[in-house]
Amino acid sequence: MYVVERGDVLGEGYRRRITEVYVRSFAEDFVAFSRDTDKLADAFEHMLLLERFYIVLVDGEPAGLASLTEGDQQLFAPRWPELRRHLGLVRGLLGYLVIRSWFMGASDDARPGRAEIGFVATEPAYQGRGVGTALLRHLLAQPGYREYVLEDIKDTNVPALALYTKLGFAVHKRRTVRYAKRAGFSELVSMRLVQDAEPRPPAGRAG
Repeated sequence: MYVVERGDVLGEGYRRRITEVYVRSFAEDFVAFSRDTDKLADAFEHMLLLERFYIVLVDGEPAGLASLTEGDQQLFAPRWPELRRHLGLVRGLLGYLVIRSWFMGASDDARPGRAEIGFVATEPAYQGRGVGTALLRHLLAQPGYREYVLEDIKDTNVPALALYTKLGFAVHKRRTVRYAKRAGFSELVSMRLVQDAEPRPPAGRAG
């Protein structure tokens, strides 16, 4: 049985382990900063806003995570001295600028009742075991939201796209990337799910 908890409910004692899941899952996106996931975890540990992340626990250990934000809520609070200390002057500055420009700031479509799900990740040992499905279903059951979006999914991430489609998401935007051959993918896909504003009444019996 999987347990899903918000990061701040788990507390600071889980911060390092949550960060390690994050950096291992997205390590290929951080190679310009470092290929050493331990060093990346050292650098990024301080900046995750735990209240924005939901964590899947298996026997008390983080097995997956995803973020959930609304409006102008932020996921990260990077500190330049901390990034510089672990990544060095040049890569630390690069990391600071990239995080602030790519991963911070509200979407143009941000509004109340519209939730953005991001950074969906499952530890390799638990992939294919329903961790992602349990996590997404938990997020979709959160009160106060009618519309959910998943932004900028790589078109090569076939398992993720299949999972989101199974849960009712549909593609609403595609963005072609420059230098696709070098990047290793051609498009960034965004998906959306709009739930009924009010529960549907039970269907009446025929006849």
